[in-house]
Amino acid sequence: MEGQNEDVRVGANKYREKQPIGTAAQTDAKDYVEPPPAPLFELGVLSSWSFYRAGIAEFVATFLFLYITVLTVMGVAKSPNKCSTVGTQGIAWAFGGMIFALVYCTAGISGGHINPAVTFGLLLARKLSLTRAVFYIIMQCLGAICGAAVVKGFQKGQYERLGGGANTVSTGYSKGDGLGAEILGTFILVYTVFSATDAKRSARDSHVPILAPLPIGFAVFLVHLATIPITGTGINPARSLGAALIYNKEKAWNDHWIFWVGPFIGAALAALYHQIVIRAIPFKSK
Repeated sequence: MEGQNEDVRVGANKYREKQPIGTAAQTDAKDYVEPPPAPLFELGVLSSWSFYRAGIAEFVATFLFLYITVLTVMGVAKSPNKCSTVGTQGIAWAFGGMIFALVYCTAGISGGHINPAVTFGLLLARKLSLTRAVFYIIMQCLGAICGAAVVKGFQKGQYERLGGGANTVSTGYSKGDGLGAEILGTFILVYTVFSATDAKRSARDSHVPILAPLPIGFAVFLVHLATIPITGTGINPARSLGAALIYNKEKAWNDHWIFWVGPFIGAALAALYHQIVIRAIPFKSK
């Protein structure tokens, strides 16, 4: 029995914690390697196929994301009886499920950002260069525009009549309410991204990299459940831009700034919180 117990202890936790579970354990002896900060500019990657392959992966992923999610929104909007459709929960599942699937598919190629706010947060944390961040954001926005355009091509009349899945601040809520919802929603998403892809956790728990898309997708699902009634849930500037540009009506542009400013503030706060408070990187000895 002693041998069995030892096997269980080793298998359950290969890396022994020096503090009880639930505390913010900080040890001097690292069993992981902290990746070095990314350079600000990576001009050398401009001649690398892997750089453009990553951009194409972001374009295709964001294209598919808009295609499925906007179609889902349109299906719910056109029904007079919401009980006969997937409803708000179904819309939230469509967004969260697509992020789960697409992050899983593209994580090994581009990192699976599919969202300019995520890219911006990782840029602030020095996890990718400005060169790569700008390229990713451009490809994400182009993919979103194309995805929404394909949906409009399928059902132009309904698309224009039902709002095209464009984000707006709902009646009864102020612009401040919408901005706050976008900031907090994006904070939850980007904080989850940082936690799910943390180098320390990945080294200590071998299952973390495999399961990373699951909490990220689930965070998107939960944020949509909470904020669809307020803003339709943006938390992704590319998604908001694609729907607004293809719908291209005044009401889609009135509050459009909220769906860029809010997510970028939320992403910045999440990056600062994770890097300074959770990981305490500025205070670690060199």
